[in-house]
Amino acid sequence: MSTIHFKLTTTATPEQFIAGLTDFGPGRSKLFGNSTDECLKVHEKSSDHVEVTEGSGGIWERLNYNWSDPKHIVLTTTDSNLWGGRSGHTYTLTQQPNGMTDVDVVIVREGKNLKGRLVGAFLGLVGKGQLKKWFANTLKAIEARNYEIGMAAKV
Repeated sequence: MSTIHFKLTTTATPEQFIAGLTDFGPGRSKLFGNSTDECLKVHEKSSDHVEVTEGSGGIWERLNYNWSDPKHIVLTTTDSNLWGGRSGHTYTLTQQPNGMTDVDVVIVREGKNLKGRLVGAFLGLVGKGQLKKWFANTLKAIEARNYEIGMAAKV
């Protein structure tokens, strides 16, 4: 099992971050490069929860997005072709007095098969920098969209 942890700062408010995170409309791959429109399927949604399957490049996972605590968003992997166990993502948001938002990211990858264990080990050993770079691009894309509050869970 690999746990990757890093923190980045964005000009987006926590509400705008959640709106971007839960934007499952066309063009999601412009926000999240590892989530193509072809692999995207929303199964269930509510005001603070979405169950979705997403992925790219032959890797997919079904995730339960929960933002009932808007400062602590939890994505739990419920099914995947690689990930099992305690896999998922956690985003802890802290708005700063200057208007910036710190995003503390924890990604857990527990492989459920040989390929998953190998990819998870690789991510744990050398993938942190790349994941951090990809997430920085996600934050820039969310900032560029300048979401209005109340746009969460666009599907």
